[in-house]
Amino acid sequence: MQFHGVYEIEIPAKQEKEISFVCSLEENIEQIEVKEIISDEIVRLGTIFNQSLLIENGKNNKTKKEKERDSLIKNFLIATDNFVVYRPNFRLHTIIAGYPWFLDWGRDSLIAFEGLVLIPKRFEIAKEILLTMVRDIKFGLVPNGYSGYDNRPLYNSVDASLLLFEQIQKYINYTGDYKFVKEKLYDNLKDIIDSYCNGIDVDENNIYLDSDGLIVSGTEQTQNTWMDAKYDEKAVTPRNGKAVEINALWYNANMIMQSLSKKFRHILNAKKYKSIAENCKISFNNRFYNSKTKCLYDVIGDSKIRPNQLFALSLTYQVVEPTSEEAKNIISTVERKLLNPYGLKTLAKGEKGYVEVYEGDSKKRDTSYHQGITWTWLLGLYYDALKNIKDATKDKDEKQKLEVKLQKFIDKTTKTFKEEIYNNGCIGGIAEIYDSVKPQLPKGAINQAWSVAEVFRIILGK
Repeated sequence: MQFHGVYEIEIPAKQEKEISFVCSLEENIEQIEVKEIISDEIVRLGTIFNQSLLIENGKNNKTKKEKERDSLIKNFLIATDNFVVYRPNFRLHTIIAGYPWFLDWGRDSLIAFEGLVLIPKRFEIAKEILLTMVRDIKFGLVPNGYSGYDNRPLYNSVDASLLLFEQIQKYINYTGDYKFVKEKLYDNLKDIIDSYCNGIDVDENNIYLDSDGLIVSGTEQTQNTWMDAKYDEKAVTPRNGKAVEINALWYNANMIMQSLSKKFRHILNAKKYKSIAENCKISFNNRFYNSKTKCLYDVIGDSKIRPNQLFALSLTYQVVEPTSEEAKNIISTVERKLLNPYGLKTLAKGEKGYVEVYEGDSKKRDTSYHQGITWTWLLGLYYDALKNIKDATKDKDEKQKLEVKLQKFIDKTTKTFKEEIYNNGCIGGIAEIYDSVKPQLPKGAINQAWSVAEVFRIILGK
């Protein structure tokens, strides 16, 4: 049943009203405790506009530029709030991946996690989201999402479980809350590592640790990385084998586990995770760098130039040394081949199958989705990689050059998406994808969580 109409609500001067629409596929929608949920949201929204670290305070006479920045930050805070929702059946908060057609996806939620809940200091909600992530772990896999019809968890993801480690590390960085991690999450993290080592064959994920220390995953019919488009039961970019971001995430996950185990005085575990990480790093650097293209293989044996290689430089623990010649070449290749103001292209121009405009019927759209179309969230990977290289650089002159380059990137990104959030596409939000040729129109989902979250993080320099 569909309802159409116009809602008119009078709001007297100097008063506020909260207006909520509750929609659900739940059969017991009428039993949802709406008042309790709305009350919680009012309290949460009330704290958002008082984040002293996000908005310049203490000045009586702000410049026009400062006022415009404050206004932009407030509007981004509102934009982030649109994705944080309450799951009555879980009694936990979660993150909607995008509007109008995405629900809560594990991968998307974790990539958007810092920008949506950590930066705005929604720490209690952050804990609930992490608990949601581990609630239905099966065979070491964090659900990639839930069925919109029966809430059944879906496990077609090799990266969601590994992304969890990075976001837990970021939660610690913001809160210092080791107690929560130790009591509620640490055992789950141990199970994930053990499962990847022992092998996971559920839902054709075909995940296992090879003898060279690298993770293998997927089949030709499986779409279990973020490049997951499938048409007529055929994966467009299957990426089966040893994928670059999966192994960068695997190294990072084990290094984080080494750190946590030392913190919790589990010395034998710490040694085990360190050994796994070291084996991965040696093989990664021996096998993934392609001297011909001066960047990393996307999957060992696949030399297509894609943005996934930035995971090797953008995580808390970088599997490629950020001051190495290889790191400089990776950044240079990505800048020349993939980077544009709206994001990074998913495939370099000139590669077989390259498409730069997202259009047409479902087949044409699905087969172009990760074949050259620009994705905004990937800007976060580039930003973190550049920041990690800058932070690791010892030479003062070179460090200064990188600081200038980083600030120019922040300024350019701010200018681009200030226009987007105010005037283009979905007002108050940022689209999922963009065409890779001018005028680079917004396409796909009209408002995407990780697009908003990563741009917000870049604007604030977080």
